[in-house]
Amino acid sequence: MTDTATPPAVVGKLSTLDRFLPVWIGAAMLAGLLLGRAIPGLNTALESVAIDGVSLPIALGLLIMMYPVLAKVRYDRLDTVTGDRKLLISSLVLNWVFGPALMFALAWLLLPDLPEYRTGLIIVGLARCIAMVIIWNDLACGDREAAAVLVALNSIFQVVMFAVLGWFYLAVLPGWLGLEQTTIDTSPWQIAKSVLIFLGVPLAAGYLSRRLGEATKGRDWYESKFLPRIGPWALYGLLFTIVILFALQGEQITTHPFDVARIALPLLAYFAIMWGGGYALGAALGLGYERTTTLAFTAAGNNFELAIAVAIATYGATSGQALAGVVGPLIEVPVLVALVYVSLALRKRFAPTTTPTVDPVLPTAEPGAHR
Repeated sequence: MTDTATPPAVVGKLSTLDRFLPVWIGAAMLAGLLLGRAIPGLNTALESVAIDGVSLPIALGLLIMMYPVLAKVRYDRLDTVTGDRKLLISSLVLNWVFGPALMFALAWLLLPDLPEYRTGLIIVGLARCIAMVIIWNDLACGDREAAAVLVALNSIFQVVMFAVLGWFYLAVLPGWLGLEQTTIDTSPWQIAKSVLIFLGVPLAAGYLSRRLGEATKGRDWYESKFLPRIGPWALYGLLFTIVILFALQGEQITTHPFDVARIALPLLAYFAIMWGGGYALGAALGLGYERTTTLAFTAAGNNFELAIAVAIATYGATSGQALAGVVGPLIEVPVLVALVYVSLALRKRFAPTTTPTVDPVLPTAEPGAHR
């Protein structure tokens, strides 16, 4: 359904649960930090529940979080996105040219005396988002089909380019500029495994749900009965993931507060510049509100699961590189939640488009409420 309501009306029709999303996310972060500090050995126990280095609790939370959104994607409309060359090219340039270069510059400008943290941030900049961005895009009423395509595109480039760009930004470019060089050790399989778990499984489940649901019960039943029933689970999965993530890394964060503040500065600048640049570019290209929003959020988000896994595998769990990766979601989650509200406030500046506007999956709306 097309929603032409102004941003205040949109926000006003959210359920109480969804309207206070920043509060729930803040509470989940705090709960995770407190759990990690209050229960001895909890992080060790959570990390031990893993297969080949992938934390099963985090993987479970991400799968629960992403499935409802991907089940809502209208896969029969994807051709309208793949034919939008301006959107696809803009996303590739922002994610794989501008984003890594920006993080490299910010890390060296703001952390010249902290090589471990600097390296960790560069790794974060190379890990383009394939998971949580779907939630932020949906909350901001972006184009769900476009988000699915751009996330899939990021996944392919992540497998192919992550190790190459890591070598370039950590070893080659610093040498050219006369700066300190370092190394990164990761394999295409390690990256492909992350993509398969965090995107491939929920994407396949979402696609099959729609195909089988529409084939057996019809589209009306699928969209009016099934989707509202599974929708709130996206929020539950998001909050569960945040609690587990911060419980795993709570000790590192709380015992290094000044270091966290130093790492936070380039991250704040990075998220603001990437989101603002994506938004400005989308508006300049005339992509419309929904696809401009999708472009901005897919450019600003990062795959912190992959960044943390690579940092730990290469430098160790107690390394400065790993701490920089952990601080990534500590800053990214509240910043991107705030940008959801900024995006909704900017919605009235865009002319209505003929592209179907999706209904967000997260709210547990009161009867008759919609966005």
